[in-house]
Amino acid sequence: MDFDTALQHFVNYMHYERNFSAHSIRNYGEDIELFIRFITPPGETTPSVEATELILLREFVSSLYARSLSKPTIKRKIAALRAFFKFCVREHWVEGNPAKMLHSPKLPIRVPRVQTPEELSSFLDRMPGGKSRQAAPIIHGRRAVRGLYARDRHIPARDRAVVELLYASGLRVSELCGLDMGDIDRTGQMLRVMGKRRKQRVVPFGDQAAAALDEYLPLRLELLAMHHRSPNYEAVFLGNRGKRIAPCTVALTVKNYCKLLNPEFHLHPHAFRHAFATHLLGDGADLRAIQELLGHASLSTTQRYTQASIEQLMKVYDKSHPHS
Repeated sequence: MDFDTALQHFVNYMHYERNFSAHSIRNYGEDIELFIRFITPPGETTPSVEATELILLREFVSSLYARSLSKPTIKRKIAALRAFFKFCVREHWVEGNPAKMLHSPKLPIRVPRVQTPEELSSFLDRMPGGKSRQAAPIIHGRRAVRGLYARDRHIPARDRAVVELLYASGLRVSELCGLDMGDIDRTGQMLRVMGKRRKQRVVPFGDQAAAALDEYLPLRLELLAMHHRSPNYEAVFLGNRGKRIAPCTVALTVKNYCKLLNPEFHLHPHAFRHAFATHLLGDGADLRAIQELLGHASLSTTQRYTQASIEQLMKVYDKSHPHS
């Protein structure tokens, strides 16, 4: 079996059988293509899949280290090779998985920096439409504009609903951008979320997020009416042209409001997911319940938030206890 044909079958397998995200499929495909280029001498034919030996894979991994690639990048490329050859074994193209013997680099356990509930509440209150009297100017494109709220109510209301929902439900940014109107139960304050590998879960959202949605959704209809060239009627969150909002737009919005409201914050959309889990854990929520809400396949993924919660607890102790 030649590599190009095997790779095409592998991509179809990831898409149609395993329900991998487009992002994962693209990354895995690029990783395998990089290996194919490595084992193909200039002007010569690529070796067949069944001719691939462990020593060749180890030489490829050594070349990744020689290029000073980061450990997470190398770890992902090794994982791609293991998955690819595992698929080849399944299809009976090879007898064994040669990538199974590759050693992945050990990564340090990173504890995410999580803002306190008070810090995030203050941040949300100062966004347009928030409770604070020191509300921020409106983000319009890349600029902060005062007085725009009276002329353009759609985007500020959308921005607030986006951030409130990220924090209230612990959504991934891709999950938030993929929400359709039929996914929202406004009466029961529940969301039907399509997670990784197209696994559905149901998550609640609180009163603050519900209020933000109630303010935004009527304005969403106005935004749709403004755009006659095939607007997206299903998507909850829309961009300036009536299309489904993109993850990069959400990331830019969060970044710009951080610059305005608290330059010491280095928030990104995923930071609200970290805060969601850590704050629930700090208030006594069950780890298994948090796992279900986040849509984690493994409990070990959720357990990293216990370390963040412990670190916050120790900071409070050191600050408050007279003999600390």
